[in-house]
Amino acid sequence: MLLAAQCIANVDTAIANVAVPSIQADLGASGGEAGLVISGYVVAFAVLLVTGARLGASHGHRRVFILGMAVFTAASLACAAASDPVVLIVARVVQGSGSALMVPQVLSGIQLHFAGRDRIRAMGYYAIALSGGAVVGQSLGGVMIAADIHGMGWRPIFLINVPLGLLLIGAALRLMPADDTSGRTRQLDLRGMLVLSMAVMLLIVPLMLGMDRGWPVWTWLCLGASVPVFVVFGRGQRRLSAAGGRPLIAERVVREPAVRWSLVAHGVTTMTYCALLFVLALYLQDGLGRGPAYAGMAMVSWVAAFGTAGPLLARLPQSSRSIPALGCLVLAVAYTSVCVYLLTGHRTGPMLFALLGVGGLGLGISSNSLISLMTFTLPNRYAADLSGVISTNGQLCGALGVAVLGSGYLALAQSHSLPHAARALEAVLLASAALSSLAAAAAHRATRAAKAGA
Repeated sequence: MLLAAQCIANVDTAIANVAVPSIQADLGASGGEAGLVISGYVVAFAVLLVTGARLGASHGHRRVFILGMAVFTAASLACAAASDPVVLIVARVVQGSGSALMVPQVLSGIQLHFAGRDRIRAMGYYAIALSGGAVVGQSLGGVMIAADIHGMGWRPIFLINVPLGLLLIGAALRLMPADDTSGRTRQLDLRGMLVLSMAVMLLIVPLMLGMDRGWPVWTWLCLGASVPVFVVFGRGQRRLSAAGGRPLIAERVVREPAVRWSLVAHGVTTMTYCALLFVLALYLQDGLGRGPAYAGMAMVSWVAAFGTAGPLLARLPQSSRSIPALGCLVLAVAYTSVCVYLLTGHRTGPMLFALLGVGGLGLGISSNSLISLMTFTLPNRYAADLSGVISTNGQLCGALGVAVLGSGYLALAQSHSLPHAARALEAVLLASAALSSLAAAAAHRATRAAKAGA
């Protein structure tokens, strides 16, 4: 049930991308308004993730999960019924806020209610929900819009969330353990929440919008301004902790070396994955002339292989410290192999999908093992802090990957002719292979730090 909510949230991160032309035609939305339909959800989602995690810890994970799912469901209905672009944009922002309330409770719930191999297995399914949601969003969106169900065009991609949301609310009321908030402080660091939200917004908004707008001056000003705001947030958290208060993010979470290096490795691999989703869709559609459904289905082998990592890791000894770095190296080999496949004159076909499957396996191994490593490193009382940090880190790094590697692809692809598109994809794959190798080094540092602190 929790994983279904995670998957739905990730589906809605990606599904609207496919619907942009249909939304523009139906509502008369401008290019900027269409961009806000996409980015409004992601910005609200990323900005409020840490706050959602803290609210779950202070007011009860079950209560906040149900509230988040209710907000998400109501906003989805508003999206489906939107009669003009402004209403749709506002509804998408509210929808992202609902996701930010419910998503952190998923990882917190896994850490609090599972231990040992059961937690590793649950982490595997959690990773499937993360990766699969994005691919399902792309492929399902294309299929539903092409079907034009009852002449509703793009609206069913949001309307389908309503029965699913109501079903999950009912399941949560019945299945989730009752909240025990005795002994918990309900005090929320409002100042920290506002400063962190500002810092994340200054970082993610230019990353989301900069590429489409040609990186104007304001995007660089926002990126630069985010650094001192993050510094102010960190100093405020330390002062609050020294005064005996409860900071938004416990200092131990960000100071623990195993967690820091794991976040670096997990963030870098997430960066390459999100960039691949973006550039592969462009390559297949603009370069090869394939449809959106084909582009979405191209990553099915990736997700299928990704899904095998969880059960595989559950069978391995928990003392196998080299697994996170090994997963990153497998991912690097997959990127390199796809690049070689393109360099030898191939453009698509079963072998491409098979090599993408190898990448999915590598990412699955690294992602599952790194998140498990972090949850095993810290006591359960830090579950909410860790959940918010991991989720926010993934969102920011994913946006960074699309911004940097996506911009590189577009600059090299030029006219989107097949030769240029292939060369651009090769460059992105080589960069992704190099980044994955660096992630392997960070993962190795994380496992060494965890072993030293054990």
